[in-house]
Amino acid sequence: MMVPVRCFTCGKVVGEYWEEYKARAANEEGDEDPEKVLDELGVERQCCRRMLVSHKDLVDIVAPYQ
Repeated sequence: MMVPVRCFTCGKVVGEYWEEYKARAANEEGDEDPEKVLDELGVERQCCRRMLVSHKDLVDIVAPYQ
């Protein structure tokens, strides 16, 4: 569904990084390394990285059934 606003483990705000991470990690000119993108965004903790790397946006798939 929607990207979580905060990390489930430590509580740091990670929702603000989602749009830029998504745009840079899956851009059309060639995919940037997700590790490099997260380093440049300042997401250092492994738990916070997990929140962004493992998120799957399902809003478009679920929306027709509501």
